[in-house]
Amino acid sequence: MAEFADQMQGAQRLAWADNAIKLAVDLTVAAINRVNIQGTTEEQANQIRSVMAVVFPEAVTLVREARSGLQ
Repeated sequence: MAEFADQMQGAQRLAWADNAIKLAVDLTVAAINRVNIQGTTEEQANQIRSVMAVVFPEAVTLVREARSGLQ
């Protein structure tokens, strides 16, 4: 019975990690899609970089927490 409980707990941790990673990806995609990109190619790249500077650290934190939960 204890082995079954451990397997279930492992499956729950894996599901949580998968959901956190999916959330990080969805968050990043949604943020970039909301940007009204205009101007030259360089200006557009700078606009996307600005969004990523805010969003990426949050996404990394979600993924890091998900990975630490698996160990």
